[in-house]
Formats: sequence, structure tokens, C-alpha cells
Amino acid sequence: MTRIIAGRAGGQRLKSVPGSATRPTTDRVKESLFARLDAWGMCEGARVLDLFAGSGALGLEAASRGAATVTLVERAAVAAAVCRENATLVAASCPDTKITTVQSAVAGYLGRAAHHRWDLVLADPPYPLDNDELARTLSRLAGRLGPGGVIAVERSTRTEEPAWPRGLRRFEDGEHGETRLWFLEADDHAPGASDAD
Repeated sequence: MTRIIAGRAGGQRLKSVPGSATRPTTDRVKESLFARLDAWGMCEGARVLDLFAGSGALGLEAASRGAATVTLVERAAVAAAVCRENATLVAASCPDTKITTVQSAVAGYLGRAAHHRWDLVLADPPYPLDNDELARTLSRLAGRLGPGGVIAVERSTRTEEPAWPRGLRRFEDGEHGETRLWFLEADDHAPGASDAD
């Protein structure tokens, strides 16, 4: 069982998604991820999007740390139901954060939310998702970040670095056991980046 590490809901235990289809982020990786995000001031007051949300643990950690809005996007019905349960648990300690769960494929959600902008995007796709499909999904986020916005992508260390889509660039990464975190930002100098939507 995972838990909220810090913030308003710190210590709150979260329900896990039953079965083996969902791979939860370890507390160690989560601590490393949010230590960086906090150092950059990414959570407080942020509009947060948690893609491939699983149990919602990453987005709800951001909620606990002061995000203004958190949207959890999860395709599987069982996992989306767990997201909703966990969101209810965390919302009790974070009444100022609007938490929404959307049961949808990520690409479909991003296509429907064409005019939304986010300050922080957390993406923990299934490891079997290949890099080409991941790049196509992330391409829908080009031009969709607020000023100073960040995308954090969690992948296996056994997976090569993806070819990041036009309009986004990697500015930092870090390895934590079998997990690598990639951090992306808008690449405003990429050809056609200003046209992305």
C-alpha cells in the first residue's frame, strides 16, 4: 500500500489497484521526484495533470503539496474507481484543491481538452508502451504548458531515451534503481513550436 509522503495529507494511506496490470511508483522514486519538483516550486498553486494515473498517487501527492487543480486520467475502469476513492481520501485534507478523475485513454482525453493548459504534467506510462507511442502522446502536450511548466516522465532504465516530440525538450533526468525520471519543458525555439496545440 502506498501513501502520501508530505504536505496537507501527509501520511494518508492510499488504496492500490488490484492485480498486476498497474505498476505503482515506489516511495523512493516519488520522494526523489517531488524533492526536485518542490525545489523548482512546481506544486503550490499549480494546474496538475496526472496521465496513466493508476491509483492516482502522483497527482494526489501534488494535491497534498498545494496544487490548485489535479486531473487524474486513467483508462482502466478498475483503476479509475481506485483513483476516485483515493481522491476522496486526500480531498478531506486538501479542500482548496479541485481533484477530478477522468476515465479515458490519454490520447483521447488530450484531444478533447485541446484548450487546457497545465503547469505540471506527471506521466507514468506502462513500461510496455513503446517509445514511438509515448512520443506521439507527448506531442499532444507541446504548446500546452503554462509559463515554466514541466512534464515529468517515468520510465524503466532498460528503455532507451525517447525521441522527444517537437516543441518539447529534456532539461534534466535522474536514475533511481530500475526507474529513470525524465524532465521536459517547452522548447520555444523548435521549428513550428509556437503552432503546436
